[in-house]
Amino acid sequence: MLTKITILILLAGLFGAPLLAQTGRQSDPKVNIAFNRYYDHAEIGDLLRRMEKAWPEFLSLSSIGKSHEGRDIWLMTIQNKKTGAEFEKAAMYIDGNIHGNEVQASEVCIYTIWYLMENYGKLEEVTKVVDERVFYIAPSVNPDGRDYWFHRANTSSSSRSGTQPTDNDGDGLFDEDGPEDLDGDGSITRMRKKVAKGGTHKLDPEDPRFMIRVKAGEEGDYILLGSEGIDNDADGRKNEDGIGGYDMNRNNPTDWQPNYIQRGAGWYPFSKNEPRAVGAFVKAHPNIAAGQSYHNSGGMILRGPGNAKIPEYPRGDLAVYDEIGRKGERILPFYRYMIIHKDLYNVHGGFVNFLAEGLGIVSFTNELWSNPRYFMSKDRKPDDRKAFNDLVMLGGFYKNWSPFTHPEYGEIEIGGWNKWSSRQNPGFTLEETCHRNCAFSLLHAKEMPLVVMDDHKIEALGDGLFRVRVTLKNERLIPSRTAHASKYKCGLPDFVELRGGRVVAAGRVTGRYPNERIVPIEKDLARVRLESGIGSKAKVTVEWIVEGRAPYEVEFRSQKGGAIRRSLKIP
Repeated sequence: MLTKITILILLAGLFGAPLLAQTGRQSDPKVNIAFNRYYDHAEIGDLLRRMEKAWPEFLSLSSIGKSHEGRDIWLMTIQNKKTGAEFEKAAMYIDGNIHGNEVQASEVCIYTIWYLMENYGKLEEVTKVVDERVFYIAPSVNPDGRDYWFHRANTSSSSRSGTQPTDNDGDGLFDEDGPEDLDGDGSITRMRKKVAKGGTHKLDPEDPRFMIRVKAGEEGDYILLGSEGIDNDADGRKNEDGIGGYDMNRNNPTDWQPNYIQRGAGWYPFSKNEPRAVGAFVKAHPNIAAGQSYHNSGGMILRGPGNAKIPEYPRGDLAVYDEIGRKGERILPFYRYMIIHKDLYNVHGGFVNFLAEGLGIVSFTNELWSNPRYFMSKDRKPDDRKAFNDLVMLGGFYKNWSPFTHPEYGEIEIGGWNKWSSRQNPGFTLEETCHRNCAFSLLHAKEMPLVVMDDHKIEALGDGLFRVRVTLKNERLIPSRTAHASKYKCGLPDFVELRGGRVVAAGRVTGRYPNERIVPIEKDLARVRLESGIGSKAKVTVEWIVEGRAPYEVEFRSQKGGAIRRSLKIP
């Protein structure tokens, strides 16, 4: 008699391979990349070149500029040239790592390139989006800050800036007093000193690795001395003027404000090499209809406006943002769809605000790491980070206190959270973050405008005159010209043009039969301007009265919605 175990073994032998195939097992990838680890700037360049070599028919790698220290700002263009010209397709711009410490943003960008290429021809949705769209992906727009974070001691939040020397403390000197890794462990942690009296803190009785402030009237055993470092410029302060000190995400022209209003803004818009290079690229590519910037902490899907004084986006555009943002919350567990100025803080001169408010491009910022992911629960506890460090990371995020002789403070102790402990994804969580955020960007890319000729009709009117009527349809969520772009004249309007014969009258058709009417145009009759573009999943009908029996050609051209051409024959 066969036992249940024997039957299961036989079934596994008979059906194991087909079951694996049905559940999505794939052959080895063409380019092997590990997405449970991080890469510095040189390694990113190597990965990008490997992918370009593997898929030369789709990928083109370029440098759009140099960082302050001379590193290339790499950008990968993804385009299927066989399905249309680059500037006749809607494009999506994606970048990451504008802040040097926000390292996982680059891996998400690299994963997006890799995933699109590995699955082209295998997954229908991937194949369609590559055939119909263009992608511009810049994995690291702050390569100096990235390498400084990897190769020098930092906290989770430091190395946010670029590395151009900056006088942060107003003493006429530049970068003269930054933190030092006194104990040589690769991170900037904290300093404390045990004192006989006057202490402000004591050991936490529940966990003596940590300090708690004493109550009023109570004497503590320790004073806290801040981050590791010494007073290099002998001004009575320490660590007040480290590397850089400006914010590339405050150096863009839209709603730029000077430093006394917006800290880190730089001397003037685009005064820094890296934002200037990105801005020049974006302006030179008016086909960009969607923007995505990846940052690193908070679990957020952010949209503008960045400043409370900037008017809210037009209602039609808000419907687009809301639909993509709400779907994003489903794609990205523990993320919240939020408004920058309302739900976070005011940002002047931010990059996605330059895209959205300056250029009328539908744009988001995603903050990648989310603290609820410690234990995959929205039910957060105060000790989640400590418990995650102890139970999951096996102590890898925390440096136990150790003695050190400080040149100013004498005998002290150094310890605390290391630079991997709070804002960056632990390696084992990185690939899921990459894939889910890639999926969000591809949802956004799919919803960029896609205009088709929905219908056309040619009718003889007599005396050599013909009525030519064409209906254009935008099949996707994002308009071919956003309401914001139309209102503030960002970029050019759309055009639909008739060639062949002599046009004697033209106009847009509004309403529906039998109540339709023609809104005539008065000049340049063959070329009808569509100031508002073609709306979200909407149609536009244009009519010409033409003299001359000839083949006609209709061309639609839109900076964001691509171009289509159709030859029309008289029946």
